[in-house]
Amino acid sequence: MELRQLRYLVRTIELGSISQAALDLGIAQSAVSLQIQRLEGELATRLLQRTASGVMPTDAGIAFLAHAQLALRHAEEAATAAQQSRLSGIVSVGLAPSTSGVLGFPLIEAMREHYPDIRMHLVEGMSGHLGQMLNGRELDLAVLFDIGAARRCSVLPLLEERIFFICAADARPAALPTRIAEIVDVPLVLPTHRHGLRRVIDAAFTSFGVRPAVIAEVDSLYVLMDMVARGMAATLQPWAALARQSDAASCLHWSEITDEGTSRRNLLCSLSDDELSPAALATRGMVTRVARHLVDSGRWNGVSGSHLDSRWGDIGAA
Repeated sequence: MELRQLRYLVRTIELGSISQAALDLGIAQSAVSLQIQRLEGELATRLLQRTASGVMPTDAGIAFLAHAQLALRHAEEAATAAQQSRLSGIVSVGLAPSTSGVLGFPLIEAMREHYPDIRMHLVEGMSGHLGQMLNGRELDLAVLFDIGAARRCSVLPLLEERIFFICAADARPAALPTRIAEIVDVPLVLPTHRHGLRRVIDAAFTSFGVRPAVIAEVDSLYVLMDMVARGMAATLQPWAALARQSDAASCLHWSEITDEGTSRRNLLCSLSDDELSPAALATRGMVTRVARHLVDSGRWNGVSGSHLDSRWGDIGAA
């Protein structure tokens, strides 16, 4: 027994005509007749009888009608309830400082627009620490740079960020470097070895058999970029590190490092699907949609090897 069969029968009885019911429903008269016949066959009884002016219900049809109308009303109410329901709950999301600078606010904006009853708890920290929090079930999801940091979690490739040489405008060299070999002797301020980005940078220098000229190690992105802006040292960072520098165009200069192996993977890591609440699943999808929107609109530059796909749909369709 199908809802459409009930709908066809009820409308036919209400209008007293199969042809009028078909016209009202916007379908072929033969389709209405066929479905009513199938319903009668399943019930092994006649529900309609033909008259000179059309059709009318049999005694079985009259008895069936009230229950069919009630079933259709309940089905409509169920559909309305599902369409009007809104996800709710608290979802904890971890982002590294550079990622948070470009993704954090747009993500919060999108969540407030599309899922106003979900309260997002945004945690900013180093990738390794966020991975530990994720493994400890203190976060629902996080954007990390190292699979090892999320060894117990579901991992989806998000995107890859190319590395940039960044220096103060008044300390700009004659030609901005684009290769590791060109910055061997340049004083650098870099994150500590606990940071995933530092491991990428060290591996790149090691592949050329050289070591970076590090004068300071700073895990605070704010302090690190302030040192660069003051001309104390240059740095190597993804473009996202410039997102919070409102005066970056006037006080900083940067160039992309083109050597292979100088990019940082961004991985969308989360608890397994069976551990995530519906609100967390919706948030995970929104992270991907917002990231893709930022890249496509030119608000997240320096991205290559993007793994952003369309499985989550567009922001406007959330």
